Amino acid sequence: MVESFKLIIGAFLSLTMPTIAAMTGHAVAAGLMLAFSHDYVFMRRDKGVLYMSEIDIGLTLPDYFIALVIAKISSASARRESLMCGRKIREDEAVKMGIVEAAHDNEDEVRKASVRLGEELTKRNWKGEVYAETRKGLYPEVCDMLGLVRNAIATPSI
Repeated sequence: MVESFKLIIGAFLSLTMPTIAAMTGHAVAAGLMLAFSHDYVFMRRDKGVLYMSEIDIGLTLPDYFIALVIAKISSASARRESLMCGRKIREDEAVKMGIVEAAHDNEDEVRKASVRLGEELTKRNWKGEVYAETRKGLYPEVCDMLGLVRNAIATPSI
């Protein structure tokens, strides 16, 4: 599963468009990594928990999971609490930590906020290949572990 899931994370990080995760419940282990593979994450306030369960169930984490956590959680103490203590991170704390963009009161609000952001980003009319390569540059360690090659693109439209 670790190798198969690596392909899924790589595919999300290679997409030629912004991606938005609309989490309407908990994001645990691989589910959290799937959310972290998106550019933006919205979660539900009353049912949202981010949790890396591996330490509690006796599993080591794949290297690309750790690299993705390092890329998405800027605080070393928050990473330690998440990975080494198996701490469940509630929605408001996830917002404060910058892990998610916002927490909303119900599923409908999560969906609406996600769609609204998607519509705003679509209006930017970015070149997809440039967006994908910029994302890869933002997370070089993860992309190296996933075998994603970064390509330089120079097609200015100014």
